[in-house]
Amino acid sequence: MNHLELTDYVVFLVYFFIVAGYGYYIYHKRKTKELDAKEYFLAEGSLTWWAIGASLIASNISAEHFIGMSGSGFALGLAISSYEWMSAAALIIVAVYIIPVYLKNRIVTMPQFLSRRYNDQVSTVMAVFWLLVYVFVNLTSIIYLGALAISSISSLDFGWCIVALCVFAMFVTLGGMKVIGYTDVIQVVVLILGGLVTTYLALNLLSDTYNTHGIFPALKLLMREAPEHFHMIFGPKDPYYKDLPGTSVIIGGMLVNNLAYWGCNQYIVQRALGADLKTARKGILFAAVLKLMVPLIAVLPGIIMYVLYHNGMFANEMTVNGVLKPDHAYPTLINLLPTGLKGVAFAALTAAIVASLAGKANSICTIFSLDIYKKYINRNASEQKLVRIGRWAVVVSLAVAAVVTPALKSLDQAYQFIQEYVGFVSPGVLAIFLLGFYWKRTTASAAMAGALITIPLSTVLKFLPVWTNGSFPDFPFLDRMAIDFVVIVIIMVLMSLVGTEKSKSETEGEIIVEPSMFKVDRGFQIGTVIILGILAALYTVFW
Repeated sequence: MNHLELTDYVVFLVYFFIVAGYGYYIYHKRKTKELDAKEYFLAEGSLTWWAIGASLIASNISAEHFIGMSGSGFALGLAISSYEWMSAAALIIVAVYIIPVYLKNRIVTMPQFLSRRYNDQVSTVMAVFWLLVYVFVNLTSIIYLGALAISSISSLDFGWCIVALCVFAMFVTLGGMKVIGYTDVIQVVVLILGGLVTTYLALNLLSDTYNTHGIFPALKLLMREAPEHFHMIFGPKDPYYKDLPGTSVIIGGMLVNNLAYWGCNQYIVQRALGADLKTARKGILFAAVLKLMVPLIAVLPGIIMYVLYHNGMFANEMTVNGVLKPDHAYPTLINLLPTGLKGVAFAALTAAIVASLAGKANSICTIFSLDIYKKYINRNASEQKLVRIGRWAVVVSLAVAAVVTPALKSLDQAYQFIQEYVGFVSPGVLAIFLLGFYWKRTTASAAMAGALITIPLSTVLKFLPVWTNGSFPDFPFLDRMAIDFVVIVIIMVLMSLVGTEKSKSETEGEIIVEPSMFKVDRGFQIGTVIILGILAALYTVFW
């Protein structure tokens, strides 16, 4: 039945009041004066390594994981875990080679880096791109999947679920980055523990259905009943090759996707920008460890539901014409859980949704306030004025996303939709940033070209096979991202070499990059070896 019992609501309300109460406490703990902009947007200097790591994961994991990634697990299996496991490797690269550049140069926003390295025009174009993607892709997809899940496992109306999620996220976000950072610690504990409880109960349900006993026998049963769902690397003849094309999930478009997401993304990088380098790196390494666990709570339940579904055990009301849509797999699984524990899963899901919405909304208000409003509308705005504008940006962005959200109802696998369309921008973003970091000759004109051609180039590669009746290769979208990245880098390099324009880095030395910035301590080295060793073992076993 798609409803919650009184016990479930009590569990959820306990979670809600803990988060709300702790957020209120953090907000008022040192509130002796009005927040300045850096304190509001960055919580400068006040986040610990564990708060940074937890906040990174809480902002990253959302309904797109619990619902979208479980849906992809239901449809294509463990291979979708590459987004999580390769993120752990990407986070290490970001911690060593990207975060030091931001911290050394006191960067507050990604557009600020582009302005200092290139010019205001490049900065503004990318700021607008980011705002559009954050509002119309990220926020809308999270709200849609969250409302879908909540309405599926409760008696609440889909529209009212949208409103409730937005209001809850506003409540958390309006307190600023410090409130978000520390409440995210609670959120990540709830979502991981709740997710693990859901997976444990799902394995027990599978075990009872097939008359086996214990978790490990259930895992063996799962691999026996759905062996095709336990391959990490797909071959060209696999039906899901276009979603996850072979080794591109390791060295191709997946790397472009992850480096752009974790290293050039405001709502992710923002968690580390207010800390010192050692604290930031420890937080990022902690996040990498947590990423290794995500498939246990997001992918495995989808595979379990696939086996249960094909055994005839599913909620009939969740099917469409007798068929269970992939994105309905996780809500259906929650509906099969016992009373009380369903409330735990419900709280975990809500924690993931609200934390991610709050993180993205905070970054929207940061970019709008500092890179649009202060630069073009009111150059003399006070610190308190910027904070007020930021709060209004939170309200407006969530309201706009809530209005657009119902348009996503036709999606089948929302996680793949999100990855593909965010990937229209990612190759250009990564090319602009990497060349900006490490090649002083890169010019502003080349960066502008990279910014402007990334979406048209992605669009051409996606739709040219349709326009030419299949005579042009139909590349998987991860391969398109890799091709985009290489083409954009080549164009930017050629423009910088051929043009007469001097790069800002050559003429003014705006961005400092020194070899000493990339040295890491022994603890970080040991953590890196452990994480990479685990990844090597996982891909060896499930290749």
